[in-house]
Amino acid sequence: MRYAIRLKITYDYPAAVTDARHLLRVRPHADAGQAPRNVRLAITPRPDEHARERDFFGNDVDAIAFFAPHTELAVLMEAEVAVERPVPALELSPSAPSLAEEALAVATADGTSPLNHLGASRLIAPVAPLTAYVAETLGDGLAGEAVMALTRRIRDDFAYVPGATSVGTSVAEAFAARRGVCQDFSHVMIAGLRANGIPARYVSGFLRTEPPKGQPRLEGADAMHAWVDVWLGGELGWVGFDPTNGILAGDDHIVVAVGRDYSDALPIGGTFVTAGPQETDHFVDVIPIG
Repeated sequence: MRYAIRLKITYDYPAAVTDARHLLRVRPHADAGQAPRNVRLAITPRPDEHARERDFFGNDVDAIAFFAPHTELAVLMEAEVAVERPVPALELSPSAPSLAEEALAVATADGTSPLNHLGASRLIAPVAPLTAYVAETLGDGLAGEAVMALTRRIRDDFAYVPGATSVGTSVAEAFAARRGVCQDFSHVMIAGLRANGIPARYVSGFLRTEPPKGQPRLEGADAMHAWVDVWLGGELGWVGFDPTNGILAGDDHIVVAVGRDYSDALPIGGTFVTAGPQETDHFVDVIPIG
């Protein structure tokens, strides 16, 4: 499947911003399942400094800086992306207990290693009731099938309610409330899996806006979406699961960035000097083109 993608993020500041530095993670990821082309990035006003780099997790990062005063910022990313992500053979995964042992035996420690996605991170920490909730779903069966069951359970047990939570909502709060958005559900799933020894990482990206004919529209398609990659052993590697919609991440999902949690994959972050609150808008279009 090929898509035309358009992302626009805007900020309006009540007072002029000076000395601003930002890291942008908005370019589609290039990996075995997807190939971006004709990627265009427009930033207004034009940055005084602009450098492209790769972070520890392999994400494409634009580092920008502004030294002149400005009262607004607009980031526009347009791209075409071809996605072909085969359905994983979950029956080839080891049992959940065996998978936990296999993860600890991995020798590599780079950004793709499961070892970097087993412990607590900035926004994710163990929560005892959540650990038990996930443990009863995992059991001793095949890890891939158990994670799929967990994905569906979160979809069924949690209500998708935009505005019910914020970026600062903790895993414990989201789990207790049983409501929120894709970021909350992904953090809940990751925290529970890691506490049970299963490596899991956060994925930020785009979701197909219009579903195939006869299928329901997926939640989270009007903004950047989030889901979970779970490491299912050396044979299967990282496999995507979407707890918001209770499905595997497939050709409708376009990856932008991965990390331990949202803080590693957020579209725009950084520091700047201003006074008063700021207003931001976020627009996404994902259009199938063949």
